[in-house]
Amino acid sequence: MSGNRSPRWMPAVKSAAEMLLDTDGSVLSCTQSALDLLDTTAEEVRGRPFVSMLEDPAQWELFAAESAGGERRFGRAALLRPGGGTVDTLLGVSPLLPVEPAGTRLLVRLQSLQGADTPDPQPVALPPATSDPRARERMDLLNEAASRIGASLDIAGNARDLVDILVPDLADLAAVDIPEAVLVGDEPGDFTVDITMRRLAVAAADGQWPEEIHALGDTFKVTSFIRGQLLKGPAGFLPDLTDLRLALAEEEELSRLVLPRAATSLLVAPVRARGMVLGIVALWRAGDRRPFDHTDAVLAEEISSRAALSIDNGRRYTKERRTAEMLQRSLLPRTAANSTAAETSGVYVPAGTPAGIGGCWYDVIELSSAQVAFVVGTVPGHGLSATAAMGRLRSAVETLADLDPAPDELLSHLNDLVMRFGGSERPGHDDRGSAGAVRGATCTYATYDPVTRVCLVACAGHPAPMLARSGQQAAEEVAVACGPALGIGGEPFEAVTLQLQPGDVLAFHSGLLRAGGRRSAHRLEAVRAGTRSAAADGEPLADVGRQILAGLTDTPPDHDIALLLCRTRELPPSSTVAWQLSADPQEVARARILAAAQLADWGLDELVFASELIVSELVTNAIRYTGAPIGLRLIKDQRLICEVSDPSQTQPHLRRARLTDEGGRGLFLIAQLTHRWGSRYTASGKTIWTEQLLDEA
Repeated sequence: MSGNRSPRWMPAVKSAAEMLLDTDGSVLSCTQSALDLLDTTAEEVRGRPFVSMLEDPAQWELFAAESAGGERRFGRAALLRPGGGTVDTLLGVSPLLPVEPAGTRLLVRLQSLQGADTPDPQPVALPPATSDPRARERMDLLNEAASRIGASLDIAGNARDLVDILVPDLADLAAVDIPEAVLVGDEPGDFTVDITMRRLAVAAADGQWPEEIHALGDTFKVTSFIRGQLLKGPAGFLPDLTDLRLALAEEEELSRLVLPRAATSLLVAPVRARGMVLGIVALWRAGDRRPFDHTDAVLAEEISSRAALSIDNGRRYTKERRTAEMLQRSLLPRTAANSTAAETSGVYVPAGTPAGIGGCWYDVIELSSAQVAFVVGTVPGHGLSATAAMGRLRSAVETLADLDPAPDELLSHLNDLVMRFGGSERPGHDDRGSAGAVRGATCTYATYDPVTRVCLVACAGHPAPMLARSGQQAAEEVAVACGPALGIGGEPFEAVTLQLQPGDVLAFHSGLLRAGGRRSAHRLEAVRAGTRSAAADGEPLADVGRQILAGLTDTPPDHDIALLLCRTRELPPSSTVAWQLSADPQEVARARILAAAQLADWGLDELVFASELIVSELVTNAIRYTGAPIGLRLIKDQRLICEVSDPSQTQPHLRRARLTDEGGRGLFLIAQLTHRWGSRYTASGKTIWTEQLLDEA
């Protein structure tokens, strides 16, 4: 700021403790000082009959009778605090003129007499409200602010309501500036450093916002000129802008912030709630309108404080929604993945409110032997607790999938887990909103084998996926018998077997059909059309997913939406070879020779030595402990897969052999030679599989 004389801010004085009563004697509005005196909140007193706040209700008949005749009535009265206790006050009741057709509204002024020993309070302590022609206007504005501000949790909407109330009754121009941190749910900071502000709402009495000052949506830094006023606490005003114009003659940026050309008076009020300054309300008067004074500053501060609570509630709402969404997204897999088995693309759209986030999830799980699992589901409840429950359920599914069970078997085990999770819930207590509540969750689980092209699908209380055959102009839901939701009933789950072809498209969806009726049919048709297009034309799945969601989210969804698209692939026959072996120990040598020859044909000579050891150990164990039939299969995928199958369902266990043991080192050697290994149950026994990285070749 230049060396000219700096303007002196005039601070607002503490507002009087006042209440505005409607014609029925109920509280329409009140000042912050009245709330402080009663140690309460506006929500607790608004709409409450004033007589119910008197320790001696009989006093009110005398107050109301004399006031109704146009006289001011005053006297001593004890008021009940909503939170308990009483406060001794000097009470003044005055009519607000002119009288309305429905009756007379009353202005109640309160003055604390706590600790005072004045037996006969004098009338001069409370000047009559009717002597102030602006009292009615002031209380009407407070009443309008109480009724309009806070109807939603939209920060920008509350800011717009604030300026619409202030213009034109209190000012000719009004602007609300909010730190950008508040708009994303964070705390604003202490304003001791530069903070980026955004002009979130503006209003002009003539409908034309001055082009010489910051417009709606502009961003700027808080200057020391404004920062000092904010940190003082109360609202401040400049009744004359002459000194300010001289001081800012060479400060273009500051002038763009606070000096419209037509303005003659300026008032700045902090938007303060819960000990934080959440923004600034700037008001200007122009022309021959009287300058701002102390009464205006008090009124602006009162109205701004009401908006501040709503803005802070909106900030907290935004933070909760962003936290729930970030947690939900962090628990989901990457949106697109390519494997030998399938091309997949998943999309997650959060709900429009944090109360709708957290119920939906999807996953793509790599299984053994190039197989893949597709999962989609929902959990009961919404918000952060549902997101936590979803993560718990997803972890359980991934753990069970590592054992490679069939889909119906996996859902049975998952149902048992959910029943166990729910065992700690109190009888008759609704824990659906708690973090541990997964009872009633739904799930669809499918596995696909690119070697046999067999897909198994099972459902637990969840819609079946949509299937479109490659090159065909049709898409229908998979005909699978849907079992009960998890943890609800003891009915068995059934799996359906599909024989798929390369290019077939499966669409797993979650949260799309909850609305019911016409909207549900529209959503289902959008999924069907997108699935059909993906299979018929071979469009990229990511593009198809966006097209489907465009037809589903024309309005902000009330529930989160998850969509998983899968285009199946086939492993070429030349990449797989299998042999049947007898239980003769001489078959071990034959198995080594067959494996080595096949690896040579595939050009994997560098893996021959390790593979011979792996085949030798697995086939030897099968012959020694299980007997025929024994199967050996090699799969050349992104990794080299070796499988040995036998009729026993006894699972192998890795152990460390002692120095004196003659055996027990086979699986330990396999663990050192492979990238990973494991076993899975089959209908006729078990299969032990190993994977070796082709990069090692």
